[in-house]
Amino acid sequence: MQEKRKYKRLPIKMTLEVSNLFKQDGINIDDLNTEIEVFDISKAGIGFISESKLPVEYYFNATIEFEGIEEIILSVVKILYIKPLEGSGYRYGCEFVGLPTMYHRLFDEYEKTLS
Repeated sequence: MQEKRKYKRLPIKMTLEVSNLFKQDGINIDDLNTEIEVFDISKAGIGFISESKLPVEYYFNATIEFEGIEEIILSVVKILYIKPLEGSGYRYGCEFVGLPTMYHRLFDEYEKTLS
């Protein structure tokens, strides 16, 4: 099967906390305080697992820190899809919204640390 993604997915182990979700029409879901386990990342977005069921088409703020790289990325992430996992939990696919290309070099630096 031919890979159709624009950017390479990179494995990563990162825990983030989602405290609130929002939509562009002003709908907010506050006080979630849900942990998510990020398992892959690319210049386009992240994949993560959570025990909580979060709604598709909602956004959250994320602070991305790559191990060994001093700079951080502050971004808005949009939840694109959800898939239930066997047993418990959910797998999510998300995209970065408006991530400036100046951050792309951080992904390249992180990829070099994986070699």
